[in-house]
Amino acid sequence: MFKGASRSVVYVTNVAITQSPYMDEQAIPQGTGSGFVWDKKGHIVTNFHVVQGGNAFLVTLGDQTQLEAKLIGADPTKDIAVLRVEKSREALVPVRVGKLEALQVGQKTIAIGNPFGLDHTLTTGVISALGREVQGVSGITIRDMIQTDAAINPGNSGGPLLDSDGNLIGMNTMIYSRSGGSAGIGFAVPVSFIARIVPELIAYGKVVRPGMGITILNTGQKYYLIGEKPGVVVNEVTPGGPAAKAGLRGLRRLPGGRVAAGDIIVGVESHKVRDFDDLYNAFDRYKPGDTVAVRIERAGKELVLPVKLVNIQ
Repeated sequence: MFKGASRSVVYVTNVAITQSPYMDEQAIPQGTGSGFVWDKKGHIVTNFHVVQGGNAFLVTLGDQTQLEAKLIGADPTKDIAVLRVEKSREALVPVRVGKLEALQVGQKTIAIGNPFGLDHTLTTGVISALGREVQGVSGITIRDMIQTDAAINPGNSGGPLLDSDGNLIGMNTMIYSRSGGSAGIGFAVPVSFIARIVPELIAYGKVVRPGMGITILNTGQKYYLIGEKPGVVVNEVTPGGPAAKAGLRGLRRLPGGRVAAGDIIVGVESHKVRDFDDLYNAFDRYKPGDTVAVRIERAGKELVLPVKLVNIQ
């Protein structure tokens, strides 16, 4: 059952190629991790933090064949990256993709990876919880994470989390540990994110994100204007953009040069918005072209404005 799944797992080495003062190149290892084969075209999925900072990569297959790979695209906010190998594609065995909707707490999980450089190590456990929120490498909260007690250690990052049938249900991403070793609390990016984001990274080298054409105040600026009140303060509205067409307003200049808050976004559809993290994750549930109800506070009154989201670069 797991023979095919284990053949989908690879070992990813992150290398930085630097130029020495004497004009010769030096390869400096940056780190290692795990990954898995996405398709027969040579695409390898791993964590963004595994490849971060490198400009050359090696992918080691189960038979110890080493292949050079290049970075195709990455999404730091979900800690997902895609590499591509150019040679020996016939040896690649793509992982079978499962469905997040079928998962239940207590369900068996299998983690395969390269902990501490020990290639193709398999550990088992159960799903401890679903819907966890964990801060990712970008500082943005990754929501709907899978929590498992299957042993995950340094080097497991980027490896697949499988169900008992060998189907991909997540990507092992981080552990909660005071010692740095596995303490029975590991987190995996859910397959729903992977299945949506990886094809976009392959096609465009980046993720297609919806937006509405605004800039917002940072935390310090927001506190200066409205204190600890929840919500996101609109700074400027792009002329002709979706937010402008919907009637959103940015900061106002008062006589004497003082600045007053314009609209404060407090919700998107049924999702509460307390800060930028909430706003980002609310929009992440939709795609360009969707029309969403944006709840705002304006002069002490709450309004609901329909906004058609567009692709932002």
